[in-house]
Amino acid sequence: MIGITSYGVYLPRYRMERKIILKEMGWFNGGSPKGEKATVNADEDAITMAVEATINTKKSGKAEGIYMASTSFPYMVRQNSVVVSKAVGMSDGSRTADFTSSTQAGTNALLNAIETVKAGNANEIIACASDARRAKPGSPQEYTWGDGAAALSVGTENVIAEYLDSYSVSKDFIDSRRTDKKEFESVWEARWVKEEGYNKIIPSAVKGLLEKTSTSVEDYAKVCIAVPNASAGRGIAKRLGLSPEQACDNFITEIGDTGTAMPLMMLASALENAKAGDKIILVSYGYGAQALSFEVKEEVANIQGFACGVAYMLGRKKPLTSYSRYLAYKGLINLEYGIRGELVAATVPSSLNREGRTVTTLEGVKCKVCGTAQYPKHKVCVNPECGAIGQMEPYTFIDKPGKIVSFTADNLSFSMDPPQLYGLVDFEGGGRMFIDFTDCSVENVEIGDPVELTFRRKYTDELRGHYGYFWKAVPFEN
Repeated sequence: MIGITSYGVYLPRYRMERKIILKEMGWFNGGSPKGEKATVNADEDAITMAVEATINTKKSGKAEGIYMASTSFPYMVRQNSVVVSKAVGMSDGSRTADFTSSTQAGTNALLNAIETVKAGNANEIIACASDARRAKPGSPQEYTWGDGAAALSVGTENVIAEYLDSYSVSKDFIDSRRTDKKEFESVWEARWVKEEGYNKIIPSAVKGLLEKTSTSVEDYAKVCIAVPNASAGRGIAKRLGLSPEQACDNFITEIGDTGTAMPLMMLASALENAKAGDKIILVSYGYGAQALSFEVKEEVANIQGFACGVAYMLGRKKPLTSYSRYLAYKGLINLEYGIRGELVAATVPSSLNREGRTVTTLEGVKCKVCGTAQYPKHKVCVNPECGAIGQMEPYTFIDKPGKIVSFTADNLSFSMDPPQLYGLVDFEGGGRMFIDFTDCSVENVEIGDPVELTFRRKYTDELRGHYGYFWKAVPFEN
């Protein structure tokens, strides 16, 4: 049996109400003020969100690779999925691949993960989709696009949703496009896209799957149609004869259109509330459409209620009330960094290659004699009562909770969210680290607060075309 073995979702903490956009840009282009959208912090992108979604899956520890999908990859030349695989601690022997160029890339990654496992080339592959797209200020996409990521683990053991079949439609329907010379996507007229695109291509994929499997829509408990248009989604559901109970929420009102992540996120949400025996259809759209069918198994009960699903992430939020701050975080306006902000140390690829597990995987060491954990790596145990030499074994801090020992609010150092917060954190099981804090304000941080680690973009080296990633601490209360 091959299918989904776990799921994980990540949403940025910030939510911006659409009425804020309407207030600032309604004079130029009005939009719906209904709801809010998830939007990244200044140190987040598609890679960092993919890492968090992958970590949030209830991993077996046996995954042998990551297939990542996005239309907003930070790197055009540097495999983004490799960065994710190293951040979550996968070995050099893991399989990695990037899928892009349309919002259908999320299910492309999922189908390829299924085929890889089906062919016997891996026991478990994680398919992850993540998007943090940038829309022009005042554009319709600024109202609708949201940021987020979702990951699905595909394997043969402890399957919670068995993969049944799929049907694909490929069509060069140019509703959205972006060339290598353009910064933003160009879109065609909305009504034409809805009538000739969504309303025709998506039903053809669903009907193709039903004919291929000799089933009808009544055989399925849920049908997840990932379409970034609420009215089109309702119209398609009506054309297919779906009941209100069968149609899945696409979270446009609460999160926004998350691009490649939307279909995987919708499937994860459906699995959160499914019961054994339920059949589910998942449909993605983008230069065609793909329809996949699954059957929920009894093992789903073992993972439901897991803290990092869609329901949990929807409630884990903080308001972003400043439109100019949103523009800055998205890189849509340039700020005056000042003298301190202009200084960016050169990234040396040879050093990063040598210290990759220390930097990206946050790997330290643990003394085999006394059990003392320490970071960064060193041959000599820091325990003054031990001092063993050469008795160290690898030890990662990624999944270790910690507590704040001390912290500083620095108004001199440059920060996109001043003041810059950093301090000392003691980890459960041993080890202490000097680390940046994120997703928090100085008013809400206290000594003794518990923290978790999150993978973030630490700096941007524009001169050399490099993004520097590292781990930061997030107080639980935030």
